[in-house]
Amino acid sequence: MSSVTHDDVLGHGHDAHHHHPTGLMRWVTTTNHKDIGTMYLWFSFIMFLVGGTMAMTIRSELFEPGLQIVQPEFFNSLTTLHGLIMIFGAIMPAAVGFANWQIPMMIGAPDMAFARMNNWSFWLLPPAAVLLIGSLFVPGGGAAGGWTMYPPLSVQLGMGMDMTIFAVHIMGASSIMGSINIITTILNMRAPGMTLMKMPLFCWSWLITAYLLIAVMPVLAGAVTMLLTDRHFGTSFFNAAGGGDPVLFQHVFWFFGHPEVYILILPAFGIISEIIPAFARKPLFGYASMVYALAAIAILSFLVWAHHMFTVGMPTAGLLFFMYATMLIAVPTGVKVFNWVATMWRGSMTFEAPMLFALGFLFLFTIGGFTGLVLAITPVDIQLQDTYYVVAHFHYVMVAGSLFAFFGGTYYWIPKWTGTMYDEKLAKLHFWSSLIAFNVAFFPMHFLGLAGMPRRIPDYSQQFTDWNMVSTVGAFWFGLSQFIFLYVVLKCIAHKGEKAPGKPWEGATTLEWTLPSPAPYHTFETPPVVK
Repeated sequence: MSSVTHDDVLGHGHDAHHHHPTGLMRWVTTTNHKDIGTMYLWFSFIMFLVGGTMAMTIRSELFEPGLQIVQPEFFNSLTTLHGLIMIFGAIMPAAVGFANWQIPMMIGAPDMAFARMNNWSFWLLPPAAVLLIGSLFVPGGGAAGGWTMYPPLSVQLGMGMDMTIFAVHIMGASSIMGSINIITTILNMRAPGMTLMKMPLFCWSWLITAYLLIAVMPVLAGAVTMLLTDRHFGTSFFNAAGGGDPVLFQHVFWFFGHPEVYILILPAFGIISEIIPAFARKPLFGYASMVYALAAIAILSFLVWAHHMFTVGMPTAGLLFFMYATMLIAVPTGVKVFNWVATMWRGSMTFEAPMLFALGFLFLFTIGGFTGLVLAITPVDIQLQDTYYVVAHFHYVMVAGSLFAFFGGTYYWIPKWTGTMYDEKLAKLHFWSSLIAFNVAFFPMHFLGLAGMPRRIPDYSQQFTDWNMVSTVGAFWFGLSQFIFLYVVLKCIAHKGEKAPGKPWEGATTLEWTLPSPAPYHTFETPPVVK
């Protein structure tokens, strides 16, 4: 290595800068983990706004009974696409964006293991997004089978369904490549002395998430491929008339779908586990138990898929197994919540925006966990299946869970990313506005569900009007609050704010705050120089 300078390896050698593409090509061809992380985060925010616009349309239609603004078929396409876009377009790419930015810096690696594959796994997403959104505008309308794409409905729909299946395939390929990259980076490129049990919890959460993705994405691909052959090639996997079974699709789909919901929340757990110790100014309580809890959640997530199917006519033994197995997941999740609270216990806490979002996460995610426990009870779930209670439950986990963690993570790391401190007053306004609006929008859905209002319907009976009105007001308030976030982020990018110190949060201890940016090149035979 002696004849090669550090600059040559980093591509900053004598004439390297003359060949660096600029403008648009810089982003199209980049192999830098930070650029790619940034693109993932922007893509995810744009899709969040698109999915949010669909949600606003859904809520506008539900403001009062009767059909106001959309036809039932279009309404079904909206609920389907809102789900798919928020999961595959907003939450997952955001989590991968954080992984790309933070993991190399946290473990002292110069970049991700497969830099070109990293670029490719991002650039698969925009065409998939075009296919998904474009499915609304083709003859026969968009995919209207729900984000779960259940047959027999999804076998009969038009061309929009094929576009949706293709989009899901592409996004699955992107996830698998991203996961291979993350696993290889974490296992092979840690700085000397950085053992697995010394890694920041964010890296652990992503290592486990990446294994989950590689395990379940091919299952989803199999399910939608069988759907495709049922639609066009005369097979009868799910067609009862040909000897198939529509319930088989549900089993295959949820074997993917249940680990998927943990794929959406585990990176958020990792972010929260970075934020709380920093603002409590204390090391995380029970590090090892947190790692084991993450792994336990991931393993158990494969054993509970049929709790989404309590009403399909399973034998009682099956119902009981899935009920108890589902309740078991509450144990490692409870361990994590306990450890976060114990970390804050007698800490010197301050309440900047990242900590506020972490606390909002803790409180609301726990509510979502409890409603999940309620839905795990088989006889209760049979009553509440496909009502707004379920919608309330998973939005408490997805929005107040994953999304709040991502907002907190953005405020926590944006000084590192942009070199500029964000506007604390506006960030706190964003938090309080989002928190209140979120509860106004989604808490009443518990009441609607308990009263029996079914989900995925464009019209409803008179008795549900009042809470739907409250819910719609909250939803619009929540949507508009996100423009505060956008403004705060753009202000940081434009460097309108005070310059960030080298270590903006005094309690932050992980490696990325001390490493220079970009990470120093090293051969892994000698430790990197940490200035």
